[in-house]
Amino acid sequence: MSEKKIIAVVGATGGQGGGLARAILDDSDGPFALRALTRDVSSAKARTLADRGAEVVRAVAGDEASLREAFDGAYGAFLVTNFWEHMSPDREKQEAAAMARAAEEAGMAHVIWSTLEDTREHIPVGSGRLPVLLDHYNVPHFDAKAEADRYFIDAQVPATLLRTTFYWENLLGPFAPRRGEDGRLVLALPMADGVLSGIAVEDIGRTAYGILGRGSDLTGRSVNIAGEHLTGTEMAERLTRVLGEEVVYAPVPFDVLRGSGQPGAVEMANMFQFYAEVPEFAAARDLDLVRSLNPRLQSFETWATEHKEALTGA
Repeated sequence: MSEKKIIAVVGATGGQGGGLARAILDDSDGPFALRALTRDVSSAKARTLADRGAEVVRAVAGDEASLREAFDGAYGAFLVTNFWEHMSPDREKQEAAAMARAAEEAGMAHVIWSTLEDTREHIPVGSGRLPVLLDHYNVPHFDAKAEADRYFIDAQVPATLLRTTFYWENLLGPFAPRRGEDGRLVLALPMADGVLSGIAVEDIGRTAYGILGRGSDLTGRSVNIAGEHLTGTEMAERLTRVLGEEVVYAPVPFDVLRGSGQPGAVEMANMFQFYAEVPEFAAARDLDLVRSLNPRLQSFETWATEHKEALTGA
């Protein structure tokens, strides 16, 4: 058997990168070997990957020197940034630029860049529909990633732009169903009557694995992904079936979330308004294509069933 192709995975102990790391390790007879990149090689998650046979290497997204060293000899890479760690679009773009330069220098055959749409192509900044953030953005963690796409294109890195979406795992935290005064569980989301394209974070990595398996077929292309497209009412109906008790959907007005005082509330409200008012976002996500890349793609109900206990205790 020929030597396996090394895939360098940024954020291999995190959500998206962790899904790809596990997909590579689970396919022990597959064509790829995992090089797990992490800031802390001594963490429990890093040790678990090493115990399963991964090469674990220290690298930092914005540190080009560490990235060049970590990318050396790799066939491909999965690249992701964590906006919510610092909430700075400038830093996010700097990190993406460093990864693009390092990937170009390494001469990689296939890079997957985890990105999002530019909301300004659908809702112009200053149109009055959304508050303008940081002078340039509607939704900084969307728009800055979209701007960073150019780094890979201009460097002529053979890249697939993997456009992600809302994690269903958010329903285990800030948007978890809560029990109302009448005792019923309430799913309160600022989605009005719009459709939310959601996905299990594990499926992002699994789909990335399918993209790598397709080789050059998908380089130079965008792949927009989701697990299912559902309204808030449809999500509540599925939760009702899974939890065995009624869950009702309560549409939170966008401005109520903006005025909540929660960290990042204005940006999150802008994001949900974009989801709700721009149907092209969901339309761009062909679920049949995603299933062809990731046959294990979870529906919302499948994901909720797996997380029933956490949803009940949220």
